[in-house]
Amino acid sequence: MAETLSVTDMLPNKFEPKRKHRWVLAIEGIDAFLVKSTSRPKWSGGSIQELPFINSYRRIASGKGSWDSISVTIYDPIAPSGAQQVMEWIRTHHESVSGRAGYADFYKRDIQLKLLDPVGTVVELWDIKGAFLTGCDFGGLDYGDGGTPLEVSLSIDYDNAVLQF
Repeated sequence: MAETLSVTDMLPNKFEPKRKHRWVLAIEGIDAFLVKSTSRPKWSGGSIQELPFINSYRRIASGKGSWDSISVTIYDPIAPSGAQQVMEWIRTHHESVSGRAGYADFYKRDIQLKLLDPVGTVVELWDIKGAFLTGCDFGGLDYGDGGTPLEVSLSIDYDNAVLQF
């Protein structure tokens, strides 16, 4: 006869899931309290190569894996200006007034994504290395809007990410 397990038998008593609203994103030059949303790092594997073996194939990973872009949305208050903080980072990539490009040493930044437990202890730490902007949308304006806060959307590429714990 089949056995039916109770929920208490399937879950540990001290189970506490990580929550989507408990985190801090630290980007040099951008105040952490301005960050509205972000995504965790995402990795994509390289292509798959098939090796013939008798009447079938064995598959192995070939090529190089890569880290996909992350999206970050920040609020743009009057002070401190989120748009101004982002523009300062953009200027390290490319100075629009003079047309000069920047060295990677100037525009690449390390980012930390910290997930928190209910009392504020860091329970997951991502070190995102060599992050730089690949896109920025300063948002639209609309006279018909009832007062929605302005936001700035960022697309960030990076060299690699390390899940510390």
